[in-house]
Amino acid sequence: MGCAPSIHVSQSGVIYCRDSDESNSSHQTTTISQGTTTLHGLFIKTDAADSIPSVLAYQSRQQPPPSAGPRRKERREPGASARARATRCCGVEAETQTSDSSVKQGSATEVQIGPMRLTQDPIQVLLIFAKEDSQSDGFWWACDRAGYRCNIARTPESALECFLDKHQEIIVIDHRNSRYFDAEDICRSIRATKPSEHTTILAVVPRTSADEEEASVLPLLNAGFDRQFKENSSITACYNELVQIEHGEVRSQFKLRACNAVFTALDHCQEAIEITSEDHVIQYVNPAFERMMGYHKGELIGKELTELPKSDKNCADLVDNINTFIKKGKEWQGVYYGRRKTGESIQQHVKTTPVIGQGGKIRHFVSLKRLHCTNENNKQLYKSHRDEKYTGDNSQSESHSFKCKNRRKDSIDVKSVTSQSSDAAPSLPTRRYSSMARIHSMTIEAPITKVINIINAAQENSPITVAEALDRVLEILRTTELYSPQLGTKDEDPHTSDLVGGLMTDGLRRLSGNEYVFSKNVNLSHSHLSVPNTINDVPPCIAQLLDNEESWDFNIFELEAVTNKRPLLYLGLKIFARFGVSEFLNCSEATLRAWLQMIEANYHSSNSYHNSTHAADVLHATAFFLRKERVKGSLDHLDEVAALIAATIHDVDHPGRTNSFLCNAGSELAVLYNDTAVLESHHTALAFQLTIKDSKCNIFKNIDRNRYRTLRQAIIDMVLATEMTKHFEHVNKFVNSINKPMASEETSSHSEGSDCECTANIKNFPDNQTLIKRMMIKCADVANPCRPLELCIEWAGRISEEYFAQTDEEKRQGLPVVMPVFDRNTCSIPKSQISFIDYFITDMFDAWDAFAHLPVLMQHLANNYKHWKTLDELKCKSVRLPSENNN
Repeated sequence: MGCAPSIHVSQSGVIYCRDSDESNSSHQTTTISQGTTTLHGLFIKTDAADSIPSVLAYQSRQQPPPSAGPRRKERREPGASARARATRCCGVEAETQTSDSSVKQGSATEVQIGPMRLTQDPIQVLLIFAKEDSQSDGFWWACDRAGYRCNIARTPESALECFLDKHQEIIVIDHRNSRYFDAEDICRSIRATKPSEHTTILAVVPRTSADEEEASVLPLLNAGFDRQFKENSSITACYNELVQIEHGEVRSQFKLRACNAVFTALDHCQEAIEITSEDHVIQYVNPAFERMMGYHKGELIGKELTELPKSDKNCADLVDNINTFIKKGKEWQGVYYGRRKTGESIQQHVKTTPVIGQGGKIRHFVSLKRLHCTNENNKQLYKSHRDEKYTGDNSQSESHSFKCKNRRKDSIDVKSVTSQSSDAAPSLPTRRYSSMARIHSMTIEAPITKVINIINAAQENSPITVAEALDRVLEILRTTELYSPQLGTKDEDPHTSDLVGGLMTDGLRRLSGNEYVFSKNVNLSHSHLSVPNTINDVPPCIAQLLDNEESWDFNIFELEAVTNKRPLLYLGLKIFARFGVSEFLNCSEATLRAWLQMIEANYHSSNSYHNSTHAADVLHATAFFLRKERVKGSLDHLDEVAALIAATIHDVDHPGRTNSFLCNAGSELAVLYNDTAVLESHHTALAFQLTIKDSKCNIFKNIDRNRYRTLRQAIIDMVLATEMTKHFEHVNKFVNSINKPMASEETSSHSEGSDCECTANIKNFPDNQTLIKRMMIKCADVANPCRPLELCIEWAGRISEEYFAQTDEEKRQGLPVVMPVFDRNTCSIPKSQISFIDYFITDMFDAWDAFAHLPVLMQHLANNYKHWKTLDELKCKSVRLPSENNN
């Protein structure tokens, strides 16, 4: 059943149709006669037949004829009814008639733009043709087929009036003949109106012959047209053109119109919002931002952020850190001082989010800023608004005007937030505070959460300067890497950069097809080794060397030479006997001897550095540290035994390659241990596996289960501590938990027993004992720079050769080169040693020396560092000067 159109007469005499749902007549009749128009009994007086509607739209009309030709002929017949003529010169609005005479309704289309879901009404088209012809008919029936609402205008005035009323998405202007009107003038007049910014205007131009040169489209574009259409009366051609425009320009313009809603929301948002380009050029600020900073948007838009004055209260590197963070595509939030136009510095909570655009690149940065208020007046103001937040719509709207919430207050007084009625629709700040309330009400509370809550409470009544400092503390505590230093770019020092990358990461990336599998030398046959029955049975030359094993200057390389690369067995027997390991484990000396032989056999003698000589060197350093008074007074016998065993096994079956190499190569061990502490996990697991599988070398077989479990956990913990990714965590924990409290006690107490009291207090806290054991084995593991110069030089050459071999293999296998500077053809060994000492050694041994008192080691460290500096200044890349090598 059709609906009758309602016809309206404008002041200019333009008559056009609007939708009407009031008529229920089963048919519609429109009679047009000379001087009079009859519509459903409504007579409209006109001056002449030529003044019939300039713009007319009908909701029902006849089915299109099979072709344009016959229909044009039929239209010229004298007896053709005015109704038919009116039908042909008008356009479809809401309902069109299909070939089977059923009525169809133009349906709305759903469009997604980001998270918004929009509904697009049926497309409206305005045809501006002075005369009816096959081309106008082609677009008419194309609109009919596509389900578009169509209007036809005959004059420029009626076209403009119709457009201002209906805001059509597509306008088709006849540009073929300028005798009736100037198409470009019409286009310009439409473009001069605001609604036209979302309208696509199509120019119908004459068809050009094959030998005629194609005209430029620039005049059309300059006049305001978007596209041109070569004259073609085919309904299909017109239909294709309109549908392409709908799915291209119209759909895009529809999405852009939706942005008006987003900008309206931004303009009314109470948080200050700033949008910049990827180059930090300001593109948008909302009124809240203008109020907060004191600028007018005209003073900001188009300027780079670097052009605006900066507050001197920020840390020097804060801006660089923020830029580094957000340019990686990560969101940054924290406390920042902004500078108002007046020069005043204001503390802000800033949240900056990168927006990914075309090409997957960052195209914008969106920053949300809100004031951080600390005075008591604002606290009271917040309290009053919080109490009124749910009293009704009026109070809720008032709460939106309150722009500055006190975050510290919210962190403490959370019960009042969670007790609010859930029936009301909370505002954004309310939801944020409710989330915080849920976090603080958790029954399982981590220690770091307790720390943050204590700091929040301390801020409550603190002066502004203290509160600001505590805010900075909270910002740091909320990061994930609390113990890893934040390094700047190391482009000027690639040695340090490569050491960090090679030693403090578990791998860069996995490459398929390059499996690195090293052989496990698990040979339990020891018959080929000449093993002494007791420590007293060792050859005199070895025994003579071992007499000096308690000295820090003990030469491990001489022991390596006289024992035929089996220093671990002989040194282990001597040190284990001195510390009563056999007695503690209740095992025979033969079992201990067999165990040492088995462990040493599983070190790779082919490695230039990570071999049993290195294990013996670490064992020697560990024993040396255990004899220091403060260390000895802080640890139990079980701790000493665990430390000696951990030093012995800490690198067993080491393949001479770093963790990063194994992860990149997709080795069996990397897969087994999930790319995490691969080698360290393997060393401990293999050592225990080999120990318990053979009763002849099972040193743990006679101790009770509880003692074994305690001993085993201590050994595992120490070996895992040698993994370098946790280096700074272990060092910083030791400094903060051991060094600083001990320094405070020593400062406050000058009694003779103060040192004994310190060590007694450490023994009362197992966690502190764990930190000491970790620090001890870490220092023993990398003590080479603290050895006498000749020993230090030998170790530097050995570790460099092992890294050179790894780089060679990475290049052969096509793996990522973890430490590019360790290329045997270009590497400067002095530079690598300087970087290693500066980055890893100095701070750690300063802390260890402050606890264990190691003046000899610190003197060696200073001498060795001077040696490497001298070589570097002389541009020498080897471990010695050429003249020394010749000697």
